[in-house]
Amino acid sequence: MTVVLYPFGAGAMAVNLFFLSLILSWLGWRVLLPTEAIIGGLILGVPATWAFARHIRRLMDRVDQSQERG
Repeated sequence: MTVVLYPFGAGAMAVNLFFLSLILSWLGWRVLLPTEAIIGGLILGVPATWAFARHIRRLMDRVDQSQERG
């Protein structure tokens, strides 16, 4: 499941990094180039997607357990 979700996780992290750099520019930091945000998203997308897939797996297991109980 994680592999299927990775493009979405990487894309979300890239957008979040870019917007974070925009907010930090108010404090004097530089704004990331879109390419830099994409590379950062590809890197940070791995643990973020893994955590999200694990959360979804737990929810699915919980539903399966509740259906078995009746």
